[in-house]
Amino acid sequence: MNAVRDWQRWVPDVAAGLLVALFGLLEAVNRDYVSTSRGGLALIALTMGAAVALSRWAPAAALALVWGVGVLQVTSGVDLMLVEVAVAVVAFGCARWGSTLTVGLSALSIPAAALIAVLYVGVNGLDGLVEGAGFEQLIQDRYRYGDSWQVAASVIGMALLGVPWLAGLALRFVARAQSSRVSQVAAEDQAARAVEDREQAEEIARLRNEQARLARDVHDVVGHSLAVILAQAESAQYLPDADTQALKKTMETIATSARSSLQDVRHVLSQTPQPAGARPGGLDELIAGVRAGGHEVVASEVGQVQPLPPELETVAYRVLQEMLTNALKHGRRDAPVLVERHWPDGAWEDQLRLEVRNLAPAPDETQPLTAPPPEGGGQGLDGMRRRVESVGGRLDVRRREEAEGATFTVTAWVPVRTVSG
Repeated sequence: MNAVRDWQRWVPDVAAGLLVALFGLLEAVNRDYVSTSRGGLALIALTMGAAVALSRWAPAAALALVWGVGVLQVTSGVDLMLVEVAVAVVAFGCARWGSTLTVGLSALSIPAAALIAVLYVGVNGLDGLVEGAGFEQLIQDRYRYGDSWQVAASVIGMALLGVPWLAGLALRFVARAQSSRVSQVAAEDQAARAVEDREQAEEIARLRNEQARLARDVHDVVGHSLAVILAQAESAQYLPDADTQALKKTMETIATSARSSLQDVRHVLSQTPQPAGARPGGLDELIAGVRAGGHEVVASEVGQVQPLPPELETVAYRVLQEMLTNALKHGRRDAPVLVERHWPDGAWEDQLRLEVRNLAPAPDETQPLTAPPPEGGGQGLDGMRRRVESVGGRLDVRRREEAEGATFTVTAWVPVRTVSG
């Protein structure tokens, strides 16, 4: 199919070349006065036809054929022919479709060809050409003006070749400008598509981050509430049967924790969450909730309390929430949970240090705890680490051997101000 299309593109040029060759052959046959063989004239006619046919697709070859005709006429004395006017087509083709080298050679060929033609006519005359065309008066005019005719003939010859060559060069520049414009439009379209793809990728990344954030928030809220509720429910088993007031208080605390958890989940899923740390009580409220569940909490606070930006306040709240949840799940119930808050006072630069420590129920003496306990391999510590690191903080989790036994300690450093990018 491609071969058929290629031949179809060649058809107009081949037809033009055949037409030139046909006129040349007719000129060679019908010329009355011939100073050279008709075979030489026929060869010139066929060569010019081939040059015209190649002027679009192989302009360098067409230029070479034209120069071959000139060399043949100069060396063999073959008469000039009217069909050689078709060299203007070759000049146009070289300027329009030729390579940079071909364009340069064709430009140099125009004055050179005019000069050679004038010298050739001066030596061999125009008798065959003029007499065959019926322009005998040209011979008389030539001798009347002496040698001055050569200058005029050179100018006319260069004009006959220069005009089509300049026309081809002008069309070449127009086509190049159009091609450049098309390339520019294509580049702009590609850039627009790249921007669209980048925005789409950013939107996908944003949605995934939002999904991860929702998962962490729901995990923190539900996990903490269930841990508190479980601790309260377990403590209720050991209440005296007659102590209905204590049992009632425990059930009220369970209901309060469940309602608070449900409210937090609704805020998270509604995409308009109320910053948890901004609620009345904030971090103190978390500690009070654990105490209300019957678990002893020893809290200490060092340094001057500072207001936090909403996003950092939320991070601090969620991180402490998860710390307390882990302490309730993996710590001993007969030992207090130690909570320390160190506000920046020069020793901790510009970070709030949160630390939760509890006695481990079954310490492993051979391996320090630097990862979540086996039963806690969910969002817990990994979620805390990602949350803290997202605001420029850090998290440390380890087991320590102390006098009272092995302790499970989680320490988080949370910036007290937002770092501008």
